Amino acid sequence: MVRLPLGMAALLAAGPVLAQEAPPSFPVTIHVDASRPAGELKPIWRFFGADEPNYATMKDGRKLMSHLGELRQGEIFFRTHNLLNTGDGTPAFKWGSTNAYTETKDGQTVYDWSVTDRIIDTYLARGVRPYLQVGFMPEAMSSAKPGTPYQHSWRPGFAYNLIEAGWNAPPKDYAKWGELVYQWTKHNIERYGRDEVKKWYFEVWNEPNFNTYWSGTQDEFNKLHDYAIAGIKRALPEAFVGGPDVAGTGGAWMDAFLKHVVSGTNYATGQTGTPTDFLSFHAKGMPRFVDGHVRMGIQEHLRGVDEGFAKIVAIPQLKDKPIVIGESDPEGCAACPGPQNAYRNGTMYSSYTAASFARIWELAARRGVNLDGALTWAFTFEDQPWFAGYRQLATNGVDLPVLNVFRLFSKLGPLRVAASSSGALPVDEILAKGVRAAPDVGVIATRTGDGRLAILSWHYHDDDVAGPDAAVKLDLKGLGTAGSRKVTQWRVDKANANAFTAWQALGSPQSPNDKQYQALEAASAMKPAALPVLTVKGGAASLNFALPRQGVSLLIIE
Repeated sequence: MVRLPLGMAALLAAGPVLAQEAPPSFPVTIHVDASRPAGELKPIWRFFGADEPNYATMKDGRKLMSHLGELRQGEIFFRTHNLLNTGDGTPAFKWGSTNAYTETKDGQTVYDWSVTDRIIDTYLARGVRPYLQVGFMPEAMSSAKPGTPYQHSWRPGFAYNLIEAGWNAPPKDYAKWGELVYQWTKHNIERYGRDEVKKWYFEVWNEPNFNTYWSGTQDEFNKLHDYAIAGIKRALPEAFVGGPDVAGTGGAWMDAFLKHVVSGTNYATGQTGTPTDFLSFHAKGMPRFVDGHVRMGIQEHLRGVDEGFAKIVAIPQLKDKPIVIGESDPEGCAACPGPQNAYRNGTMYSSYTAASFARIWELAARRGVNLDGALTWAFTFEDQPWFAGYRQLATNGVDLPVLNVFRLFSKLGPLRVAASSSGALPVDEILAKGVRAAPDVGVIATRTGDGRLAILSWHYHDDDVAGPDAAVKLDLKGLGTAGSRKVTQWRVDKANANAFTAWQALGSPQSPNDKQYQALEAASAMKPAALPVLTVKGGAASLNFALPRQGVSLLIIE
């Protein structure tokens, strides 16, 4: 989904405006009571995705997929477009192909799973599972008008509607479409085993309410969806199926879809409704370039999340279904250039990620929804210039700061404990105004599985300009018996776990030598720092630390 001005030149090596000297730090007090449970913290962060499926099998894609799997083996899910497209598997921006379905000259069906197998094999070998998007339309099955090109000609900077082509059309024959999905599911069961495949997520298409992705009508999509779900369920009755991954909250289109899956006549089976195990929609922010710097649009992002929750929870038959925000990002196009997207390489993206996920958890709790995931639509763009300004997790095999925030998330425990910050903004203020005046210095505290205390804090502001550090005083209680406690800190900021600032310090080379590459890899890695030992008296203790603007910190207290 694109909601940003297009056609602008990408800004390479962009960073925050630092011309002015940062003023002195300001005080923030964080309180954590380790003895007061505050509910479950679901690992909603464990979903990722990208337009280009074939990148996953290339050198940098394989490396990054390994890093994603290491976050939490077997619990990470990856969604990608274009898995059923016709072509030879050559990747391109916002394109991919597998040649899974073709037809002979006399109309006989030919299935070829070799490329889809290679992609899914790559995931599973690295501890990642598919969030399997069924789409798009194979060329031999496409009902696009004669003369319509099948593959689009889009590239960064082009008008976004140029991605429209024959791949986004309804099928000529819905029965053949349903059979294709059945055969693919059946093959996956034979290759990977029923116990494995039933752990996957299955959904159909992408943003069908957006005519760039779906050239048919709503009724035609409902039919496409019904036939696909029926095919999946015919092969695997216990498959976990859902959708429709609409652009935004989907408006009246989503209302009609939800009515159809609850009470409409199923096009494939003739029964009432469509099996629906989870529901999905997209939510995006809207950064702008103002006064020479990027200003993020976190309020638009969070409003989209909240409105999507409200739409689903209003339907009694669906209100308890798991929800996946199938794309949840600062803006709508990972490959699109523009000065408003110059936040992506550095700590604006990483601090935004910490602040936005915290509020998504909060909004889910307030709405009482069953939030299962919030999917980050970012991966890597193979063989592109270093720090080219795409929304990605790594560049040329070197991790960006944002990926390290997911590493911090992975260290959080499943159970929250009471925590508050004098510097945290109320979520309603962020929904109304964003973070434009005072910064947001927030906190989440959890108990890990082995009983340690994990305290995540962040220092976020919408404006990508320099600002003072937060001087944090952390007051702890509920720590139990008197004695000493070891404290370890993990940091992501301009000076820590940040390959972008290291690359700038090297002179921003576009062809780093081997030693420079090793230095960038080293700079990208998080390194634990031992803080002074805590002395606990009466179950309480305190410590002080600095949290830079756009910084994220995780404290682990033994």
